[in-house]
Amino acid sequence: MFQFTLKLLLIVACSVSGYFIASQNHAFPLSLLGIVVGLLVAFFVIKAEEAIRKLSLKIIFGGVIGLIVGLLIAYLFACGLKFIPGLENQKTLPWDYVYALLTFSLGYLGLVLGSKKSEEFTVSGFSSSQHKNGRGTVDYRILDTSVVIDGRIADICDTGFLEGNWIVPRFVLAELQQIADSSDPMKRSRGRRGLDILNRMQKSDGIRIDIVDNDFPKLKGVDEKLIALAKKKTGKIVTNDYNLNKVAELQGIKILNINELANALKPLVLPGEEIAVRVIKEGKEYGQGVAYLDDGTMVIVDHGSRHMGETLQVVVTSVLQTAAGRMIFASIKEEGGNSRRTEDHHH
Repeated sequence: MFQFTLKLLLIVACSVSGYFIASQNHAFPLSLLGIVVGLLVAFFVIKAEEAIRKLSLKIIFGGVIGLIVGLLIAYLFACGLKFIPGLENQKTLPWDYVYALLTFSLGYLGLVLGSKKSEEFTVSGFSSSQHKNGRGTVDYRILDTSVVIDGRIADICDTGFLEGNWIVPRFVLAELQQIADSSDPMKRSRGRRGLDILNRMQKSDGIRIDIVDNDFPKLKGVDEKLIALAKKKTGKIVTNDYNLNKVAELQGIKILNINELANALKPLVLPGEEIAVRVIKEGKEYGQGVAYLDDGTMVIVDHGSRHMGETLQVVVTSVLQTAAGRMIFASIKEEGGNSRRTEDHHH
């Protein structure tokens, strides 16, 4: 509400100012054009504010320094031209236009270079909101397309367990946009979900999403570009893509896998513990039944195939942790309190 009030005041102030400025040089109704110009100026300022708000303070500071340096060089260069033999007496030379050309050209060049190159410097005070490791360097976390579409990363951020600056490369954003524009309804839905997740994360307290323009034109796949970006920034890739996980680890890139985090947070079940499960289908081995816990963990029940659709009290015999998740092996508890143990087919 406060921001809306400020924007409304800005629009009114620009419109009124534009009218009075125009009325000084033009009579009614031409003076009304000042209101239109004022509205356009207000709209431009609001859009510029929304764009600048997404930039880090370090990039803004680098752009301002670059702009000042560019303008200073333009001034010195323009003054130096007047001392070149043959030009000092050229009264007809439009110096005002030469100076304007140098000012806009070198000012723009300084602004762009300053904002881009500022990412290569780590200045104390500008990286306080970013993750730092024990050596004091910035700990970059780069979001993969798959983990954005998955959506669980936003839920984790909302809990407050994760905070700081996160990186979304421009090529990942382009891939999300391409998926969102797909003719396939399923892909289009997933792409739009990914864009909604990014917007949600930007509004989450303690989370800052930085869009970086680093690209690697010689590399075709998004996975290859992510690995190259992680190497360049010495960062970690946040993903739930199993193939990217393995390829990145082979190249020495640290991976934060959401699936591994989800498996680690599942309740721990120990051998000898009794649990109640409902057998819903047959297992791969003869006589085995398959059940699932509430968190999705698969339970393999020996001799469970004969109890399809029944809820059984079983005793955990062993727990197997795999890359795909956790599997529990159990046997049916007998009425006397003992479990029916058979040869372990899973060994």
